[in-house]
Amino acid sequence: MDSQIAILSPTTGWILIAGFAVLWLALGLWWGRKGASLDGFMLANRNVGLALGAATAVATWVTSNTTMLAPQLALEMGVWGMLSYSTAAIGLLLFAPMAKRIRALMPTGYTSAEFVRLRFGRPAWVVFLIISLFYAMTWLVSMGMAGGLLLEALAGIPYHWGMSVILAVCVGYTVVGGLHAVIGTDFIQSLIVILGVAVVVIAVLTQIDVASVHESLATSRPALVTVLFPAALMGVFNGLLFGLGEIFHSNVWWSRALAMREGVGQRAYTLAALIWLPIPILAGFLGLAAAGLDLPIVRPDMVGPLLAAKLLGGVGAVLVFVAVFASLASSIDSLLAATSDLVVHDLVHGMLLRGRSDDQRQRRHAAWALVGLGLLTWLLCLPKLGTLATVLFFAGPLVGSTIWPILAGLYWRRANSRAVLWAMISGSLVGLACYVFVGWYTGALVGTTVSMLVVVLGSVLAPGDFDWAKLSQPEPAPAQETGS
Repeated sequence: MDSQIAILSPTTGWILIAGFAVLWLALGLWWGRKGASLDGFMLANRNVGLALGAATAVATWVTSNTTMLAPQLALEMGVWGMLSYSTAAIGLLLFAPMAKRIRALMPTGYTSAEFVRLRFGRPAWVVFLIISLFYAMTWLVSMGMAGGLLLEALAGIPYHWGMSVILAVCVGYTVVGGLHAVIGTDFIQSLIVILGVAVVVIAVLTQIDVASVHESLATSRPALVTVLFPAALMGVFNGLLFGLGEIFHSNVWWSRALAMREGVGQRAYTLAALIWLPIPILAGFLGLAAAGLDLPIVRPDMVGPLLAAKLLGGVGAVLVFVAVFASLASSIDSLLAATSDLVVHDLVHGMLLRGRSDDQRQRRHAAWALVGLGLLTWLLCLPKLGTLATVLFFAGPLVGSTIWPILAGLYWRRANSRAVLWAMISGSLVGLACYVFVGWYTGALVGTTVSMLVVVLGSVLAPGDFDWAKLSQPEPAPAQETGS
Protein backbone atom coordinates (compact mmCIF):
# COMPACT_ATOMS: atom_id res chain seq x y z
CA MET A 1 0.00 0.00 0.00
CA ASP A 2 1.36 3.40 -0.95
CA SER A 3 2.08 5.80 1.89
CA GLN A 4 0.00 8.48 0.15
CA ILE A 5 -3.12 6.29 0.57
CA ALA A 6 -2.49 5.61 4.29
CA ILE A 7 -4.14 7.81 6.93
CA LEU A 8 -1.00 8.34 9.02
CA SER A 9 2.39 9.28 7.66
CA PRO A 10 5.17 6.68 7.86
CA THR A 11 7.03 9.05 10.19
CA THR A 12 4.13 9.07 12.66
CA GLY A 13 3.91 5.29 12.47
CA TRP A 14 7.60 4.85 13.22
CA ILE A 15 7.39 7.28 16.15
CA LEU A 16 4.52 5.27 17.67
CA ILE A 17 6.43 2.02 17.16
CA ALA A 18 9.57 3.46 18.72
CA GLY A 19 7.60 4.62 21.75
CA PHE A 20 6.08 1.18 22.24
CA ALA A 21 9.45 -0.54 21.74
CA VAL A 22 11.24 1.57 24.36
CA LEU A 23 8.39 1.19 26.88
CA TRP A 24 7.97 -2.58 26.54
CA LEU A 25 11.72 -3.31 26.53
CA ALA A 26 12.24 -1.15 29.63
CA LEU A 27 9.39 -2.91 31.43
CA GLY A 28 10.76 -6.27 30.34
CA LEU A 29 14.15 -5.47 31.86
CA TRP A 30 12.50 -4.22 35.06
CA TRP A 31 10.28 -7.26 35.60
CA GLY A 32 12.94 -9.62 34.30
CA ARG A 33 14.87 -9.23 37.56
CA LYS A 34 12.39 -11.70 39.09
CA GLY A 35 12.94 -14.33 36.41
CA ALA A 36 16.42 -15.60 37.19
CA SER A 37 15.23 -19.13 38.06
CA LEU A 38 13.42 -21.57 35.73
CA ASP A 39 10.19 -21.21 37.72
CA GLY A 40 10.53 -17.45 37.63
CA PHE A 41 11.17 -17.29 33.89
CA MET A 42 8.52 -19.83 32.82
CA LEU A 43 5.83 -19.46 35.51
CA ALA A 44 6.46 -16.15 37.32
CA ASN A 45 7.38 -18.08 40.49
CA ARG A 46 3.80 -19.51 40.60
CA ASN A 47 2.68 -16.41 42.51
CA VAL A 48 0.38 -14.48 40.12
CA GLY A 49 -2.58 -12.83 41.86
CA LEU A 50 -6.17 -12.14 40.78
CA ALA A 51 -5.74 -8.71 39.13
CA LEU A 52 -2.71 -9.67 37.04
CA GLY A 53 -4.15 -13.13 36.34
CA ALA A 54 -7.41 -11.75 34.93
CA ALA A 55 -5.63 -8.98 33.01
CA THR A 56 -3.18 -11.34 31.31
CA ALA A 57 -6.03 -13.66 30.27
CA VAL A 58 -8.00 -10.75 28.79
CA ALA A 59 -4.97 -9.27 27.03
CA THR A 60 -3.90 -12.63 25.61
CA TRP A 61 -7.39 -13.42 24.30
CA VAL A 62 -7.78 -9.93 22.80
CA THR A 63 -5.60 -10.88 19.87
CA SER A 64 -5.34 -9.35 16.44
CA ASN A 65 -8.05 -11.88 15.60
CA THR A 66 -10.43 -10.17 18.04
CA THR A 67 -9.81 -6.67 16.77
CA MET A 68 -9.40 -7.54 13.08
CA LEU A 69 -10.97 -10.97 12.44
CA ALA A 70 -14.23 -10.16 14.28
CA PRO A 71 -14.98 -7.28 11.85
CA GLN A 72 -14.07 -9.57 8.93
CA LEU A 73 -16.54 -12.23 10.09
CA ALA A 74 -19.25 -9.59 10.49
CA LEU A 75 -18.50 -8.28 6.99
CA GLU A 76 -18.74 -11.76 5.48
CA MET A 77 -21.44 -13.39 7.67
CA GLY A 78 -23.42 -10.53 9.13
CA VAL A 79 -24.97 -10.49 12.59
CA TRP A 80 -24.08 -14.10 13.31
CA GLY A 81 -20.51 -13.41 12.27
CA MET A 82 -20.38 -10.48 14.69
CA LEU A 83 -21.64 -12.69 17.52
CA SER A 84 -19.78 -15.88 16.64
CA TYR A 85 -16.38 -14.65 17.77
CA SER A 86 -17.82 -13.58 21.13
CA THR A 87 -18.59 -17.25 21.88
CA ALA A 88 -14.88 -17.63 22.63
CA ALA A 89 -15.74 -16.16 26.05
CA ILE A 90 -17.42 -19.50 26.80
CA GLY A 91 -14.01 -21.14 26.51
CA LEU A 92 -12.61 -18.88 29.23
CA LEU A 93 -15.64 -19.53 31.45
CA LEU A 94 -15.37 -23.31 31.07
CA PHE A 95 -11.62 -23.25 31.58
CA ALA A 96 -12.06 -21.46 34.92
CA PRO A 97 -12.88 -24.61 36.95
CA MET A 98 -10.34 -26.54 34.88
CA ALA A 99 -7.64 -24.06 35.93
CA LYS A 100 -8.41 -24.82 39.57
CA ARG A 101 -8.19 -28.57 38.95
CA ILE A 102 -4.99 -28.26 36.90
CA ARG A 103 -3.32 -26.33 39.72
CA ALA A 104 -4.44 -28.94 42.26
CA LEU A 105 -3.47 -31.99 40.19
CA MET A 106 -0.09 -30.64 39.00
CA PRO A 107 1.29 -28.28 41.67
CA THR A 108 4.81 -28.66 40.24
CA GLY A 109 3.84 -29.05 36.57
CA TYR A 110 5.03 -26.86 33.69
CA THR A 111 3.08 -27.54 30.47
CA SER A 112 -0.11 -28.99 29.00
CA ALA A 113 1.98 -31.50 27.01
CA GLU A 114 3.58 -32.70 30.25
CA PHE A 115 0.07 -33.45 31.55
CA VAL A 116 -0.74 -35.51 28.44
CA ARG A 117 2.49 -37.50 28.80
CA LEU A 118 1.87 -38.32 32.46
CA ARG A 119 -1.82 -39.02 31.90
CA PHE A 120 -1.85 -40.89 28.57
CA GLY A 121 1.73 -41.94 27.80
CA ARG A 122 4.35 -41.04 25.21
CA PRO A 123 2.47 -41.86 21.94
CA ALA A 124 -0.42 -39.54 22.81
CA TRP A 125 2.11 -36.99 24.09
CA VAL A 126 3.93 -36.92 20.73
CA VAL A 127 0.69 -36.37 18.77
CA PHE A 128 -0.49 -33.70 21.23
CA LEU A 129 2.87 -31.94 21.04
CA ILE A 130 2.72 -31.87 17.22
CA ILE A 131 -0.80 -30.38 17.33
CA SER A 132 0.18 -27.82 19.97
CA LEU A 133 3.28 -26.64 18.13
CA PHE A 134 1.47 -26.50 14.78
CA TYR A 135 -1.38 -24.48 16.28
CA ALA A 136 1.07 -22.16 18.04
CA MET A 137 2.81 -21.39 14.77
CA THR A 138 -0.48 -20.69 12.93
CA TRP A 139 -1.47 -18.30 15.72
CA LEU A 140 1.93 -16.60 15.69
CA VAL A 141 1.89 -16.29 11.90
CA SER A 142 -1.63 -14.84 11.89
CA MET A 143 -0.57 -12.18 14.41
CA GLY A 144 2.69 -11.41 12.65
CA MET A 145 0.74 -10.92 9.43
CA ALA A 146 -1.79 -8.73 11.21
CA GLY A 147 0.97 -6.48 12.50
CA GLY A 148 2.47 -5.99 9.07
CA LEU A 149 -0.93 -5.38 7.47
CA LEU A 150 -1.90 -2.87 10.16
CA LEU A 151 1.20 -0.73 9.72
CA GLU A 152 0.93 -0.90 5.95
CA ALA A 153 -2.75 0.10 5.92
CA LEU A 154 -2.60 2.86 8.52
CA ALA A 155 0.87 4.35 8.13
CA GLY A 156 2.16 3.24 4.74
CA ILE A 157 5.00 1.29 6.35
CA PRO A 158 5.87 -1.64 4.06
CA TYR A 159 4.38 -4.94 5.28
CA HIS A 160 7.69 -6.72 5.73
CA TRP A 161 9.24 -3.90 7.76
CA GLY A 162 6.23 -3.54 10.05
CA MET A 163 5.88 -7.27 10.62
CA SER A 164 9.61 -7.60 11.36
CA VAL A 165 9.70 -4.78 13.90
CA ILE A 166 6.65 -5.97 15.85
CA LEU A 167 8.04 -9.50 16.13
CA ALA A 168 11.48 -8.18 17.15
CA VAL A 169 10.04 -5.99 19.91
CA CYS A 170 7.92 -8.81 21.35
CA VAL A 171 10.79 -11.30 21.24
CA GLY A 172 13.09 -8.73 22.86
CA TYR A 173 11.14 -7.99 26.02
CA THR A 174 9.98 -11.60 26.43
CA VAL A 175 13.58 -12.87 26.27
CA VAL A 176 14.80 -10.44 28.93
CA GLY A 177 11.77 -10.71 31.23
CA GLY A 178 10.11 -14.09 30.78
CA LEU A 179 6.55 -14.60 32.05
CA HIS A 180 6.96 -11.81 34.62
CA ALA A 181 7.42 -9.33 31.76
CA VAL A 182 4.63 -10.90 29.72
CA ILE A 183 2.06 -10.69 32.52
CA GLY A 184 3.16 -7.22 33.61
CA THR A 185 2.92 -5.74 30.13
CA ASP A 186 -0.35 -7.62 29.56
CA PHE A 187 -1.92 -5.66 32.41
CA ILE A 188 -1.11 -2.35 30.70
CA GLN A 189 -1.99 -3.66 27.25
CA SER A 190 -5.41 -4.93 28.38
CA LEU A 191 -6.32 -1.45 29.62
CA ILE A 192 -5.14 0.12 26.35
CA VAL A 193 -7.14 -2.32 24.22
CA ILE A 194 -10.39 -2.05 26.20
CA LEU A 195 -10.32 1.74 26.25
CA GLY A 196 -9.17 1.98 22.63
CA VAL A 197 -11.87 -0.28 21.19
CA ALA A 198 -14.59 1.40 23.27
CA VAL A 199 -13.52 4.90 22.21
CA VAL A 200 -13.29 3.95 18.52
CA VAL A 201 -16.75 2.33 18.45
CA ILE A 202 -18.38 5.23 20.32
CA ALA A 203 -16.71 7.70 17.97
CA VAL A 204 -17.88 5.72 14.92
CA LEU A 205 -21.45 5.69 16.26
CA THR A 206 -21.39 9.47 16.37
CA GLN A 207 -20.49 9.55 12.67
CA ILE A 208 -23.07 7.10 11.25
CA ASP A 209 -26.81 6.45 11.42
CA VAL A 210 -27.36 2.86 12.60
CA ALA A 211 -30.87 2.77 11.09
CA SER A 212 -29.52 3.80 7.70
CA VAL A 213 -26.81 1.14 7.88
CA HIS A 214 -29.41 -1.54 8.65
CA GLU A 215 -31.64 -0.36 5.81
CA SER A 216 -28.72 -0.44 3.40
CA LEU A 217 -27.76 -3.96 4.45
CA ALA A 218 -31.36 -5.19 4.17
CA THR A 219 -31.47 -3.87 0.61
CA SER A 220 -28.04 -4.69 -0.77
CA ARG A 221 -26.91 -7.68 1.34
CA PRO A 222 -29.99 -9.11 3.13
CA ALA A 223 -28.21 -12.34 4.13
CA LEU A 224 -26.06 -10.37 6.58
CA VAL A 225 -29.07 -9.38 8.70
CA THR A 226 -31.03 -12.62 8.58
CA VAL A 227 -30.93 -15.18 11.39
CA LEU A 228 -31.25 -18.05 8.89
CA PHE A 229 -27.92 -17.70 7.13
CA PRO A 230 -26.82 -21.40 7.07
CA ALA A 231 -23.09 -20.87 6.65
CA ALA A 232 -23.10 -18.27 9.42
CA LEU A 233 -25.00 -20.58 11.78
CA MET A 234 -22.45 -23.33 11.19
CA GLY A 235 -19.74 -20.75 11.66
CA VAL A 236 -21.07 -19.94 15.14
CA PHE A 237 -20.79 -23.55 16.31
CA ASN A 238 -17.47 -24.03 14.54
CA GLY A 239 -16.11 -20.87 16.19
CA LEU A 240 -17.37 -21.98 19.60
CA LEU A 241 -15.65 -25.35 19.35
CA PHE A 242 -12.52 -23.80 17.90
CA GLY A 243 -12.38 -21.44 20.87
CA LEU A 244 -12.82 -24.32 23.31
CA GLY A 245 -10.07 -26.30 21.60
CA GLU A 246 -7.73 -23.31 21.55
CA ILE A 247 -8.06 -22.71 25.29
CA PHE A 248 -8.39 -26.27 26.57
CA HIS A 249 -5.23 -27.57 24.90
CA SER A 250 -2.98 -24.53 24.57
CA ASN A 251 -0.05 -24.13 26.91
CA VAL A 252 -0.74 -20.38 26.91
CA TRP A 253 -3.66 -21.01 29.27
CA TRP A 254 -2.15 -23.95 31.15
CA SER A 255 0.99 -21.97 31.96
CA ARG A 256 -1.14 -19.21 33.50
CA ALA A 257 -3.17 -21.72 35.49
CA LEU A 258 0.08 -23.16 36.85
CA ALA A 259 1.54 -19.68 37.46
CA MET A 260 -1.39 -18.37 39.51
CA ARG A 261 -1.47 -18.70 43.26
CA GLU A 262 -3.57 -21.47 44.82
CA GLY A 263 -7.27 -20.55 44.61
CA VAL A 264 -6.81 -17.70 42.09
CA GLY A 265 -7.18 -19.46 38.72
CA GLN A 266 -10.94 -20.06 38.69
CA ARG A 267 -11.79 -16.51 39.76
CA ALA A 268 -9.27 -14.95 37.36
CA TYR A 269 -10.55 -16.82 34.29
CA THR A 270 -14.19 -16.15 35.16
CA LEU A 271 -13.52 -12.43 35.54
CA ALA A 272 -11.50 -12.40 32.31
CA ALA A 273 -14.37 -13.98 30.35
CA LEU A 274 -16.84 -11.35 31.54
CA ILE A 275 -14.47 -8.50 30.68
CA TRP A 276 -13.55 -9.93 27.27
CA LEU A 277 -17.10 -10.82 26.10
CA PRO A 278 -18.22 -7.40 24.74
CA ILE A 279 -14.92 -6.59 22.97
CA PRO A 280 -15.41 -8.76 19.82
CA ILE A 281 -19.04 -7.60 19.59
CA LEU A 282 -17.92 -3.99 19.57
CA ALA A 283 -15.15 -4.74 17.08
CA GLY A 284 -17.49 -6.81 14.90
CA PHE A 285 -19.92 -3.90 14.66
CA LEU A 286 -17.31 -2.08 12.58
CA GLY A 287 -17.58 -4.81 9.93
CA LEU A 288 -21.35 -4.46 9.70
CA ALA A 289 -21.06 -0.70 9.49
CA ALA A 290 -18.54 -0.98 6.65
CA ALA A 291 -20.85 -3.31 4.72
CA GLY A 292 -23.77 -0.93 5.20
CA LEU A 293 -21.73 2.07 4.09
CA ASP A 294 -20.47 0.18 1.02
CA LEU A 295 -16.87 0.95 1.98
CA PRO A 296 -14.43 -0.40 -0.64
CA ILE A 297 -12.45 -3.20 1.01
CA VAL A 298 -9.21 -4.51 -0.48
CA ARG A 299 -8.58 -7.01 2.35
CA PRO A 300 -11.53 -8.13 4.53
CA ASP A 301 -9.30 -8.60 7.59
CA MET A 302 -8.48 -4.85 7.52
CA VAL A 303 -12.10 -3.64 7.44
CA GLY A 304 -12.21 -2.51 11.10
CA PRO A 305 -9.08 -0.34 11.09
CA LEU A 306 -9.87 1.12 7.67
CA LEU A 307 -13.44 2.10 8.62
CA ALA A 308 -12.31 3.79 11.85
CA ALA A 309 -9.54 5.64 10.03
CA LYS A 310 -11.86 6.71 7.21
CA LEU A 311 -14.58 8.09 9.51
CA LEU A 312 -12.36 9.52 12.24
CA GLY A 313 -9.31 10.60 10.24
CA GLY A 314 -5.88 10.82 11.85
CA VAL A 315 -7.19 10.57 15.42
CA GLY A 316 -9.07 7.39 14.59
CA ALA A 317 -6.04 5.94 12.87
CA VAL A 318 -3.86 6.61 15.93
CA LEU A 319 -6.46 5.06 18.26
CA VAL A 320 -6.75 1.95 16.11
CA PHE A 321 -2.97 1.77 15.72
CA VAL A 322 -2.41 1.87 19.49
CA ALA A 323 -5.23 -0.56 20.33
CA VAL A 324 -4.32 -3.16 17.72
CA PHE A 325 -0.58 -2.87 18.39
CA ALA A 326 -1.25 -3.52 22.09
CA SER A 327 -3.50 -6.48 21.28
CA LEU A 328 -0.83 -7.92 18.99
CA ALA A 329 1.96 -7.53 21.53
CA SER A 330 -0.09 -9.00 24.38
CA SER A 331 -0.79 -12.14 22.40
CA ILE A 332 2.53 -12.58 20.62
CA ASP A 333 4.50 -12.35 23.87
CA SER A 334 2.19 -14.81 25.64
CA LEU A 335 2.36 -17.33 22.83
CA LEU A 336 6.13 -16.99 22.46
CA ALA A 337 6.62 -17.67 26.18
CA ALA A 338 4.20 -20.61 26.33
CA THR A 339 5.50 -22.20 23.12
CA SER A 340 9.13 -21.88 24.20
CA ASP A 341 8.14 -23.79 27.36
CA LEU A 342 6.84 -26.63 25.16
CA VAL A 343 9.94 -26.59 22.98
CA VAL A 344 12.39 -26.62 25.90
CA HIS A 345 10.59 -28.58 28.62
CA ASP A 346 8.92 -31.20 26.41
CA LEU A 347 10.65 -31.36 23.03
CA VAL A 348 14.31 -30.72 23.90
CA HIS A 349 14.60 -31.87 27.51
CA GLY A 350 11.68 -34.29 27.56
CA MET A 351 12.14 -36.03 24.21
CA LEU A 352 15.72 -35.43 23.07
CA LEU A 353 17.83 -35.03 26.23
CA ARG A 354 15.45 -37.09 28.41
CA GLY A 355 15.86 -34.83 31.42
CA ARG A 356 19.67 -34.72 31.40
CA SER A 357 19.87 -31.05 32.37
CA ASP A 358 19.49 -28.74 35.35
CA ASP A 359 17.09 -25.80 35.77
CA GLN A 360 19.61 -23.12 34.80
CA ARG A 361 20.43 -24.86 31.54
CA GLN A 362 16.71 -25.10 30.74
CA ARG A 363 16.39 -21.40 31.59
CA ARG A 364 19.10 -20.53 29.05
CA HIS A 365 17.59 -22.83 26.45
CA ALA A 366 14.19 -21.16 26.94
CA ALA A 367 15.67 -17.78 26.00
CA TRP A 368 17.25 -19.22 22.85
CA ALA A 369 13.99 -20.97 21.98
CA LEU A 370 12.20 -17.61 22.10
CA VAL A 371 14.66 -16.17 19.58
CA GLY A 372 14.29 -19.22 17.34
CA LEU A 373 10.49 -19.06 17.43
CA GLY A 374 10.57 -15.39 16.54
CA LEU A 375 12.84 -16.07 13.56
CA LEU A 376 10.70 -18.98 12.33
CA THR A 377 7.53 -16.87 12.60
CA TRP A 378 9.22 -14.09 10.64
CA LEU A 379 10.18 -16.49 7.85
CA LEU A 380 6.63 -17.90 7.62
CA CYS A 381 5.10 -14.41 7.54
CA LEU A 382 7.21 -13.29 4.58
CA PRO A 383 4.98 -14.70 1.79
CA LYS A 384 1.60 -13.44 3.19
CA LEU A 385 -0.05 -16.86 3.28
CA GLY A 386 -3.66 -15.61 3.16
CA THR A 387 -6.22 -13.71 5.20
CA LEU A 388 -6.20 -14.05 8.98
CA ALA A 389 -9.25 -16.32 8.86
CA THR A 390 -7.75 -18.79 6.38
CA VAL A 391 -4.46 -18.97 8.27
CA LEU A 392 -5.97 -19.40 11.72
CA PHE A 393 -8.95 -21.67 11.03
CA PHE A 394 -6.74 -24.20 9.26
CA ALA A 395 -5.71 -25.32 12.76
CA GLY A 396 -9.37 -25.62 13.86
CA PRO A 397 -9.76 -29.39 13.27
CA LEU A 398 -6.53 -30.12 15.11
CA VAL A 399 -7.32 -28.13 18.24
CA GLY A 400 -10.94 -29.36 18.17
CA SER A 401 -9.67 -32.94 18.33
CA THR A 402 -7.98 -32.20 21.69
CA ILE A 403 -11.08 -30.98 23.56
CA TRP A 404 -12.36 -34.36 24.67
CA PRO A 405 -8.95 -35.88 25.40
CA ILE A 406 -8.22 -32.96 27.75
CA LEU A 407 -11.64 -33.11 29.45
CA ALA A 408 -11.46 -36.88 29.81
CA GLY A 409 -7.90 -36.65 31.07
CA LEU A 410 -8.80 -34.17 33.80
CA TYR A 411 -12.08 -35.62 35.01
CA TRP A 412 -12.52 -39.24 33.84
CA ARG A 413 -10.32 -41.82 35.53
CA ARG A 414 -11.49 -44.50 33.08
CA ALA A 415 -10.37 -42.61 29.95
CA ASN A 416 -8.41 -44.98 27.71
CA SER A 417 -4.97 -43.83 26.53
CA ARG A 418 -5.18 -45.57 23.15
CA ALA A 419 -8.65 -44.13 22.51
CA VAL A 420 -7.30 -40.64 23.25
CA LEU A 421 -4.42 -41.17 20.84
CA TRP A 422 -6.69 -42.22 17.97
CA ALA A 423 -9.24 -39.55 18.83
CA MET A 424 -6.68 -36.82 18.17
CA ILE A 425 -5.43 -38.48 14.97
CA SER A 426 -8.85 -39.28 13.46
CA GLY A 427 -10.44 -36.00 14.54
CA SER A 428 -7.62 -34.01 12.96
CA LEU A 429 -7.62 -35.91 9.65
CA VAL A 430 -11.39 -35.99 9.13
CA GLY A 431 -11.74 -32.37 10.23
CA LEU A 432 -9.02 -31.22 7.82
CA ALA A 433 -10.74 -33.08 4.99
CA CYS A 434 -13.96 -31.19 5.71
CA TYR A 435 -12.03 -27.92 5.92
CA VAL A 436 -10.59 -28.52 2.45
CA PHE A 437 -13.60 -30.02 0.66
CA VAL A 438 -16.58 -28.44 2.46
CA GLY A 439 -15.56 -25.15 4.09
CA TRP A 440 -13.47 -23.61 6.86
CA TYR A 441 -16.60 -23.28 9.05
CA THR A 442 -16.91 -27.09 9.35
CA GLY A 443 -13.38 -28.17 10.29
CA ALA A 444 -13.41 -27.72 14.06
CA LEU A 445 -17.02 -28.90 14.33
CA VAL A 446 -16.35 -32.20 12.56
CA GLY A 447 -12.96 -32.74 14.20
CA THR A 448 -14.42 -32.29 17.68
CA THR A 449 -17.34 -34.64 16.98
CA VAL A 450 -15.16 -37.43 15.62
CA SER A 451 -12.74 -37.07 18.54
CA MET A 452 -15.57 -37.21 21.09
CA LEU A 453 -16.99 -40.41 19.60
CA VAL A 454 -13.61 -42.15 19.60
CA VAL A 455 -12.76 -41.11 23.19
CA VAL A 456 -16.14 -42.10 24.62
CA LEU A 457 -16.62 -45.35 22.73
CA GLY A 458 -13.01 -46.44 23.17
CA SER A 459 -13.03 -45.75 26.91
CA VAL A 460 -16.39 -47.45 27.46
CA LEU A 461 -15.35 -50.58 25.57
CA ALA A 462 -11.86 -50.72 27.17
CA PRO A 463 -11.84 -48.56 30.31
CA GLY A 464 -8.58 -47.46 31.86
CA ASP A 465 -7.81 -47.02 35.57
CA PHE A 466 -5.62 -44.00 36.26
CA ASP A 467 -4.13 -43.02 39.62
CA TRP A 468 -4.49 -39.21 39.96
CA ALA A 469 -1.58 -39.13 42.42
CA LYS A 470 0.84 -39.74 39.51
CA LEU A 471 0.24 -36.16 38.31
CA SER A 472 1.35 -34.57 41.57
CA GLN A 473 4.49 -36.62 42.03
CA PRO A 474 7.66 -34.68 41.18
CA GLU A 475 9.66 -35.78 38.16
CA PRO A 476 12.71 -37.97 38.84
CA ALA A 477 15.91 -36.01 39.35
CA PRO A 478 17.89 -35.42 36.14
CA ALA A 479 20.51 -38.04 35.41
CA GLN A 480 24.00 -36.70 35.99
CA GLU A 481 26.18 -36.69 32.91
CA THR A 482 29.52 -38.35 33.50
CA GLY A 483 32.76 -37.72 31.73
CA SER A 484 36.16 -39.29 31.67
